[in-house]
Amino acid sequence: MTLTIVADENMEGVVEAMGELGTVRLVNGRALQRADLREADVLLVRSVTAVNALLLDSTPVSFVGTATSGFDHVDRDYLRRKGVSFAHAPGSNANSVVEYVLGAIAAVGDKLEQLFSGGRVGIIGYGNIGKLLAERLSGLGINYRVYDPWLEDGQLAHRACLDEVLQCDVISVHAELTRKHPWPSYHLLSAAELSRLDHSCLLINASRGEVIDTVALEEILGEVLAPTVILDVWEGEPVVRESLLSRVKFASAHIAGYSLDGKLLATRMLKDALLKHLGKPDRAVLSAVPGEVPTIKLSGSLAGAALLRALLLHNYRLSEDDRLLREAVVGHSSTTAATNFDRLRKAYRVRREVCGADVDAAIEAPDRYILKAMGCELAGGRGV
Repeated sequence: MTLTIVADENMEGVVEAMGELGTVRLVNGRALQRADLREADVLLVRSVTAVNALLLDSTPVSFVGTATSGFDHVDRDYLRRKGVSFAHAPGSNANSVVEYVLGAIAAVGDKLEQLFSGGRVGIIGYGNIGKLLAERLSGLGINYRVYDPWLEDGQLAHRACLDEVLQCDVISVHAELTRKHPWPSYHLLSAAELSRLDHSCLLINASRGEVIDTVALEEILGEVLAPTVILDVWEGEPVVRESLLSRVKFASAHIAGYSLDGKLLATRMLKDALLKHLGKPDRAVLSAVPGEVPTIKLSGSLAGAALLRALLLHNYRLSEDDRLLREAVVGHSSTTAATNFDRLRKAYRVRREVCGADVDAAIEAPDRYILKAMGCELAGGRGV
């Protein structure tokens, strides 16, 4: 059977991965309409496409996959009723987002040194990303607390109430977007919660923009003693409020999970799920750069927070994405800015992860635990 596969044009490696199964037709995920699916057997999307009855009714689609960890953009109840198989890519972009968060911390003053000296990170949401962030922090010897009321005590370490997490030096938001009770995450951080943040706090949101009340956040950031805020996600994106953008420390266009490694892993996971749906064994492996292990070359004597910062900034500098987003938004109409936002994501540069890399540097034995915590090794087979 030859399939007709409609896929978001921003899915990395989708033609190479899925081409052996049928015809792959690439589309703009945000502009996708029902008419585009009249002959489609398979639909592969990213987070910008709302998958529901409006899109799928009267189409032959029998399999839907989203190349994302989250799936709040997919009406799974509708898919179940219609007998449409569904798959997502949990954890595929987890390490990419975690490295974005650590890189964001490294880009703000001496926050990294503060954490190495006993500071604490508050994690909101303990899914694939929140859990991996906790593991990285634990390996680095950095204290953390976790808030996720949906999980039982035995399912997460260092549990804390929301108030305690809001008192941490750094707060990283990774909650799944939901309006379900008893613990909806929609506007979880509203005026009351945001008002409790200390002015020395760093707040990072790389989950969904709607988890934070945008209006309340903008008001808080207008105060004299306001916390420092970094946003990768925006309520109402691709529209970005220019007034809010002007008040955050760093900003990016929902690209925290956009490493090449993470995007290719998501595509491979969807292919595996589709093959299982078809009852076929996997016949190919899609790797980031076949046969190539990235090398990070560092100079000088580095230790502790300085070593971690050098590792992170070697592969990724948030300041560049911040510059690009501001150029795309400031001074433009909301329509043009929204188009520019999507263009930034579509044409995003190749970004490799620290995890899995070889590190060419002079690092003393006491500091090699940092390499191990980040999932990389010293070049030349010297281990960590």
